[in-house]
Amino acid sequence: MGVFEQSIVINASATTVERCICDRNLMHQWLNPALRCEPMSETWSTELNSQTRFIIQIPLLQPSLISTVVERRPGLVVWAFTGFFTGKDRWECMPEGSGTHLLNRFEFEIPNPLVAFGFNQFAANWTKQDMAAQLQRLKQVAERLG
Repeated sequence: MGVFEQSIVINASATTVERCICDRNLMHQWLNPALRCEPMSETWSTELNSQTRFIIQIPLLQPSLISTVVERRPGLVVWAFTGFFTGKDRWECMPEGSGTHLLNRFEFEIPNPLVAFGFNQFAANWTKQDMAAQLQRLKQVAERLG
């Protein structure tokens, strides 16, 4: 199993940071522009058992992951996903002083050996860098709101 874990301190309240993670319009301000998320039902939700399709906008391919919220409480959203990856994406907001310590933990397995090889050779480092860049963008969005 692969695990990428990163965190950042944000000068905004935990509720503001959580709003940036849960509000689809705000999410699209900090997500990698190559990612698009769409609700699997009529409306967008991060409530327990709600489902989302995350689409990687690669020309011709557009691989997607179906994500289900498997753990939810104030300050925490955990999506479990299946597709070319299986695993969990954990977002946890922890109040720290006058701000928030945000933890993002991405745990995954890649069932297909060919896809796993390609990911490890070409995309693993990019994914880690992209996670760090997303946290920086999320920080900017949250601090602008807060």
